[in-house]
Amino acid sequence: MDIYKSGTRPRTKAPADYFTGDVWQDPVVTAPDPARLRALVVTFSAGARTAWHTHPLGQTLHVLSGEGRIALRGQPPRVIRAGDTVWIPPHEEHWHGAAPDTEMVHMAMQEALDGNAADWLEHVSDADYAIAPQD
Repeated sequence: MDIYKSGTRPRTKAPADYFTGDVWQDPVVTAPDPARLRALVVTFSAGARTAWHTHPLGQTLHVLSGEGRIALRGQPPRVIRAGDTVWIPPHEEHWHGAAPDTEMVHMAMQEALDGNAADWLEHVSDADYAIAPQD
């Protein structure tokens, strides 16, 4: 058993190669083999978002606070709020992040396949981000 005391693992700024805006990641778990679970609490500043990406075994997001957006390739963004949970199937191209005028915090949970939990694609354009969301 491993116990990670609060405040003992560093918060990291998410890499600009995969995120737009200020995004912070707090580790929850990177389970050792043979387990595959990876989980992070991710804080998006207003307007911040991921790049387009997929997950080989899918992803679950649980919104902890604020309001965000999530979109599948070819579809308008959807609004997500505190308490909402989203399941994204394997290999589904998507992005997620904060609403334009408010921070959003979610827990992101995904499993790694052969050590890989995400495949990153191009950044989400400002025009795609600005598409009016569906509630």
